[in-house]
Amino acid sequence: MGPDVPLLNDYKQEFFLKRFPQTVLGGPRFKLGYCAPPYIYVNQIILFLTPWVLGGVGTLLYQLDIMKDYYTAALSGGLMLVTALILQMTNLYARQKTVTVERMQIQNTLRDEDEYEFSSCVGSETVKFIIPGKKYIVNAVFHSFLAGVMCGLGTWYLLPNRITLLYSNIGGTVVIFVFGWVTICIGEYSLIINTATETATFQALDTYEITALMRPFYIFVFIAVDLAHRFTVNIPVLEQTNQILHIIFLFLPFLWALGILPPLDALFLWGMEQVLEFGLGGSPMSSNTRLLVMFLISAGTAIASYFIPSTVGVVLFMTGFGFILSLNLSEIGLAFKHTMISHLASNKSKSSGPRIHSVWREFFFYLTVLTLALIEASLLHHFAGFSAFSKASPQAIDVRTVTVFMETQRRLMKVGVVRRILLTLVSPFAMIAFLSLDSSLQSLHSVSICIGFTRTFRMVWQNTENALLEMVIVSIVQMLLFNTDVWWNRSLDTGIRLLLAGVIRDRLLQLISKLHFAAAVLLTSWTEKKQRRKSTATLITLNIVFFPIVLAFIAVSALLSSPMLPLFTLPIFLIGFPRPIRSWPGPVGATACVCSDTMYYQQVVPSLAAALQSALASGSLGLSLPGSHYLCRFQDRLMWILVLEKGFTYCCVNIKGLELQETSCHTAEAHRVDEVFEMAFEHQEHAETFSLNHHFGNILTPCTALPVRLYSDARNVLSGIIDSHENLKQLKDDFLKVLVWILVQYCYKKSKMCEKLDKTTKNKEESFPLTQPKAFDSAVENLRPIKDEDSFSVDTIADWTDDSDLFDLDPSRTRERKETERLEAAPRTLLSVPGSVEMESAAGALQETAPEDKLYKAVVLGLPAVDKGKKQEVVSLPLVEFSCSYSELLSIPEEWRTAPIPTSKLNEMRQRFPEDWYHFVLSQLNFFHLKEKPSNLLEDITKDKALKELYVHGVLSCCFGLFGLDNTVPAPSHVFRAYTGGIPWCVGLDWLTGKPELFQLALKAFRYTFKLMVDKASLGPVENFKELINYLEEYESDWYIGLVSDIEWQQAVLQEKPYLFSLGHDPNMGVYTSRVLTLQELLVQVGKLNDEAVRGQWANLSWELLYATNDDEERYSIQAHPVLLRNLTVQAADPPLGYPVYSSASLHVPLL
Repeated sequence: MGPDVPLLNDYKQEFFLKRFPQTVLGGPRFKLGYCAPPYIYVNQIILFLTPWVLGGVGTLLYQLDIMKDYYTAALSGGLMLVTALILQMTNLYARQKTVTVERMQIQNTLRDEDEYEFSSCVGSETVKFIIPGKKYIVNAVFHSFLAGVMCGLGTWYLLPNRITLLYSNIGGTVVIFVFGWVTICIGEYSLIINTATETATFQALDTYEITALMRPFYIFVFIAVDLAHRFTVNIPVLEQTNQILHIIFLFLPFLWALGILPPLDALFLWGMEQVLEFGLGGSPMSSNTRLLVMFLISAGTAIASYFIPSTVGVVLFMTGFGFILSLNLSEIGLAFKHTMISHLASNKSKSSGPRIHSVWREFFFYLTVLTLALIEASLLHHFAGFSAFSKASPQAIDVRTVTVFMETQRRLMKVGVVRRILLTLVSPFAMIAFLSLDSSLQSLHSVSICIGFTRTFRMVWQNTENALLEMVIVSIVQMLLFNTDVWWNRSLDTGIRLLLAGVIRDRLLQLISKLHFAAAVLLTSWTEKKQRRKSTATLITLNIVFFPIVLAFIAVSALLSSPMLPLFTLPIFLIGFPRPIRSWPGPVGATACVCSDTMYYQQVVPSLAAALQSALASGSLGLSLPGSHYLCRFQDRLMWILVLEKGFTYCCVNIKGLELQETSCHTAEAHRVDEVFEMAFEHQEHAETFSLNHHFGNILTPCTALPVRLYSDARNVLSGIIDSHENLKQLKDDFLKVLVWILVQYCYKKSKMCEKLDKTTKNKEESFPLTQPKAFDSAVENLRPIKDEDSFSVDTIADWTDDSDLFDLDPSRTRERKETERLEAAPRTLLSVPGSVEMESAAGALQETAPEDKLYKAVVLGLPAVDKGKKQEVVSLPLVEFSCSYSELLSIPEEWRTAPIPTSKLNEMRQRFPEDWYHFVLSQLNFFHLKEKPSNLLEDITKDKALKELYVHGVLSCCFGLFGLDNTVPAPSHVFRAYTGGIPWCVGLDWLTGKPELFQLALKAFRYTFKLMVDKASLGPVENFKELINYLEEYESDWYIGLVSDIEWQQAVLQEKPYLFSLGHDPNMGVYTSRVLTLQELLVQVGKLNDEAVRGQWANLSWELLYATNDDEERYSIQAHPVLLRNLTVQAADPPLGYPVYSSASLHVPLL
């Protein structure tokens, strides 16, 4: 995809050109895209100017001295309220009428969804088009009331005499009056007629019709300042503010159209976040609920401190609550609750002990720190009776201590433990001493002191690094200002100085990040050839010519703490609307595009969070603040980390996983990420003394490499292994060995599980009468007729009809049903003959396989022709009598050895049975679960020929089902299909698949055999049986050998199976491949992203998809950009705009 791909396709361009004028005017639709009657446009113009007409009536009455100004406002507001209610009732009537008519109409599915058929000037379709109406009756009434209030106050706000008093200029009065009423008309139309789609869109859906309140809200804000100016004593600052706002009021339509003013939900969340962080000393929170609760508690703390009469009490109150509110109280309470519940549920449980001790240890640590902080603050404040800024001030000692700490800070990266101690204990107590000795707290406290010091006492714990920096800056400025009569000293106390220093620090850092981002967008639009469009030179020239304006936009964006929006990620910079630091409205981790790759991120996230714990605590990731973004890279995995919240000894993060199925754009950016990390980490030993950074300007800055327990992914081509004749020939023999081992292990484990059941049924078996052998003989006699009918005779032809399918088993089911009824007539008893296998299951197996035997003999697929009347040899099932009574513990179900194999073929296949291996496998067993057993148990079982015959029949039956009767070497395609479970059809496959449990064991054995073949080809041949046993035991305990698409594969990954193996096929290359996942602790490279670059690209994504609806998968703004990492950034956005395959909930990362 070239760089000159259209920013918007033709359809979206037409759509945008229709939507944007509607947004500018507040809702009127003058560009429809089709021919509409003139009265549609006339009606909209009349409704748009109606508030001006109604306000003009009141204005005229006031100017003629007929009515007072407030009566004028009431009259205009009342008229507007009545008009709004009439319009809403008109819409309700039109909708009801339309519903009645539509019941008798046939819907025209070919009609354009945006096209209306208008019948008259006041027809129902016309009313519905112009006045869509409200979804809720409550909103219809409430919005009508607001429309009346706004019209009334707007009339009062724009009275010509009032404007003349403000500016003393007739020309200015006329301009403000005219364009001011245009602003009010736009707000009224958006509120009561038709709400326009806003460019500043935060929520994808407007469920409660909040968007309609956005423009009236900002109008009310401007009017509120004017009312405050009217009803207060002359305040010069307020008057000047009112004058400025009257001028800005005229530009509100442009601010709405450009999307600079935020919607109400984003505004309140952003406002609470800013006040909480900079006014109350808190941190942005990980959820909206936590933000609201913490804001209310923090504000209540600041208010409560104002009413405490004692200065010592104020210091103790601020210190205590500052520490408590800086903790993650919900997580501490939740952990304490779970620990106590588990402790009460299992008092004797040893596993809960460490967790309980950990929680109590953490609790006592916090309690100790709080106690020491309170003691220090109270003592220092109580005994400090001199000025804070005298020449002999103890604060000079504190400043020197901070200076020493700042000098030591250069070595903190090498000594992470020392850094942790300094930030957790030393620095907070030093800053508390600094604050407690301040002279401002010795006098009667004011509102500014309560706000400033409440914030600072909390910042000491909530954000120690920034609090320390602010105190150092304030102390340095204080020492440099020798004139004590300066405004900084005279009007501001220490708390407010620290607050201003914090705001300036944050805004300067944002400005630097925004300038870095703007420079990267501007320069790479030319230096990156794939980003160079035909308009690039023009845009760069315009940016240079209008550099002061661009710089002003960036500065305003930093001042508002709003993202800088590069339109379509081109060097066209706009001011995005302010929004919370998380950028998205929904709950963290609530949505993700879940797919088969999600499980790999689910497995790695706990280990990554543990690694982040040490990295954040030691400072390896730099200064991590709420809103910081990090990118982790390992092989084909990309993890996006967002810091949501940070406090004393904790941090809350959100971890997202990006797609593994790399597209071309994804691959290009991932390759650049690898280059950045490779240059930083892997070429350090070859680095020169001085070398240039070839990736300067990239938004990714490498930080560190973290040891994380995760799966490494190795993919190999099996050419030379799977197509080797020798390997494939050995595959059949190895399969018999592996299957023997799996069946023995299956029966051995089953005997362990059934031990308790055997004990409970032992008494019942001993109580059976001794007439069981007679019943046994009777059952055998009843079974013999079934065997006698095994030949395909003339009698069987009567069961077939012309409509019967040759392969249909239904004709035999009738005869089988008769035989079953005859068997059910015989007495059913539990057979427990020592040294033999119970024949009840054998009888059922014979009944089950009888139709298959007859089908086999009728069709005789793949075998030589049989003479008529000649009896086909089929394996019979004689009664098995074990020479060792314990052999029954290892006996396999008899239906597993009933494959329809001719006796001659069975005798031929019997020679392939690995008897030595069978004896060796049995000799490796231990029957520790048996309390009473003979000393020569294994020897007796090994010599039991009856047991061996069972395994011979069972193993050869499975071999017959998988490979058929031919002794040919399987082809690679046959091996691949057998591995995947899509076994090529053969005579015995239907029999094998009819026994699901045996089929799964055979499939498992085949997969183990294939893995063994690969290992032997890679590591060398197996020397002896002991080594083969070790291979198989390792496969059983440490490996999952199957397919990536299996559910068991996903479970194995989540259960952290050490190794996983899968076989695949590349149809493009025509080769077979293997995939091996190995769980181990490996280094994951971590880099920090430019926060403002991420926020700016997300702001553009939100505008482009929610407003311009540009959801084209090949749009320009989603194409690869190796410097901005544009494609990866879009992926990491919250759905539905982004598409991460995994997104965690807010993760609590302790830093203690």
